Amino acid sequence: MHNRPFAESCEQNKEPILNVLKQIFIRDGDLLEIGSGTGQHALFFSEQLPHLTWQPTDMEDQIAGMKLWLCDASHDRMKEPKILDVSQKDWLIDPVDYAFTANTIHIVSWAKVISMFEGMGKVLKPDGLFANYGPFNYGGQFTSESNARFDQWLKARDPESGVRNFEDLETLAKENGMELFKDFEMPANNRTLVWKKI
Repeated sequence: MHNRPFAESCEQNKEPILNVLKQIFIRDGDLLEIGSGTGQHALFFSEQLPHLTWQPTDMEDQIAGMKLWLCDASHDRMKEPKILDVSQKDWLIDPVDYAFTANTIHIVSWAKVISMFEGMGKVLKPDGLFANYGPFNYGGQFTSESNARFDQWLKARDPESGVRNFEDLETLAKENGMELFKDFEMPANNRTLVWKKI
């Protein structure tokens, strides 16, 4: 299907992210993906992780394009995509064992990041894991020149967006009943941060 949306970044990062997800999402379970975007990740990861039931979500304007990818799923573990604005007070999502998001935290406003962690604190089951892929700062410092340039580009586009500080996210996680489980180094100056619900 030539008219479905395509994100080059999804193609580039799917294998490194899969390697991490295989290490942490070990038991059978339900997974919530926040900001599924085109649906490329949901399709690829759900095919490769047959022990997971996958719930893709995003804002309403993304759902139609996402369905053009998800209709290719060769299994019945892909749930119908749901509209989810993380700033909603009630997500109307059943409790999940796992949650995953890629390249969302730096795109949305800080207020929405706060809401995302609050929502995670409510929907993750005890011992549930929340994996978050993207660029992050440590000690308020960029980890690379390219991330510093990316941050400038993001802020020019939307002043409320930007590369987030690991320490600020740690604080949010703790406030919402989660603790750091793993911090994986990824290609292209990215990380996958994983928090566990206590």
